[in-house]
Amino acid sequence: MPFIHTQVHQDTPQAQRQGIVDGIHQALIDAIGMPEDELFNRVSAYAPGDFFYNRSFNGMARSDKLVVVEITMRRGRSDAMKRDLYARIARNLKANAGVAPDDVFIFTHENDYSDWSVGGGKFAMALVQQPGPV
Repeated sequence: MPFIHTQVHQDTPQAQRQGIVDGIHQALIDAIGMPEDELFNRVSAYAPGDFFYNRSFNGMARSDKLVVVEITMRRGRSDAMKRDLYARIARNLKANAGVAPDDVFIFTHENDYSDWSVGGGKFAMALVQQPGPV
């Protein structure tokens, strides 16, 4: 179950925020096989002066409306899957929300099932090991 934290400029309209969330979610489904019901994306806004970054780092042409996508997920995805995920996110954000690909900054944190409790204070590893309803 990936947990996403998306940071957008404070002037990003609600409809565009929804397009960003939808684009990230669909990319996760398509690239890493995430189930559709695993939507956990916390969106927060930054004001000018709260976030500093280089507009041309690594040859990009960034605007003042950078979108930062931080993905925390279980360890085990290949580099090829991540490469596909990042490309799909950038494409989807352009198509769904009009975000320029150079304005999409993505990074991941990986951990194990033992690092999660997804509800009820239950250890996620115990939930994973239980068979679902037949």
